[in-house]
Amino acid sequence: MPETILNIFLIIDKNFVTAFKCKAYEQEGSDEEKIKFLKEHAKTDLATSYHFDAPQNKRGEFMSYKKFSKIESQGMQYKLFEEIFEKFGVPEKPLICVTPVVDGEVWAK
Repeated sequence: MPETILNIFLIIDKNFVTAFKCKAYEQEGSDEEKIKFLKEHAKTDLATSYHFDAPQNKRGEFMSYKKFSKIESQGMQYKLFEEIFEKFGVPEKPLICVTPVVDGEVWAK
């Protein structure tokens, strides 16, 4: 049965997460096959992905990448992607691949 999987991009400018982008696919196969698929498409997906605003604090400042990394290490990054998950109608904790885009350069393997 096909599953909606997501390629999510962290847009990082000068060490701050300034936006998220996302491309969704309906894909079948094992989780390993799906992750491989997302990684293979990361560099080309950025150009056709949907834009989402990154969170800001009360002063309108973006989150530092260091803070995002801390949230990610605690497994809480999913909370930052709720708007993305709603847009694509995915279940809680969907299969995703997160790729940083640092100062315009896609950091995909």
